[in-house]
Amino acid sequence: MKNKIKEHRKMRKLTQDDLAKAVDVTRQTIISLENGKYIASLQLAHRLAKFFDTEIEKLFIFEEDEI
Repeated sequence: MKNKIKEHRKMRKLTQDDLAKAVDVTRQTIISLENGKYIASLQLAHRLAKFFDTEIEKLFIFEEDEI
């Protein structure tokens, strides 16, 4: 699943560690999310969207074949 986490993080001039602390996960989780190697749980997706003041659908890109 693709996402725009890295773009949102860079717009706010945050490090991966800053974001990880803000949403209560490890830096490795943020790295894996940004690289598309990990799919966020609904709870984490919600925390990230809330942190970035956006909707989950605008942060995560769902492909038809992933549904």
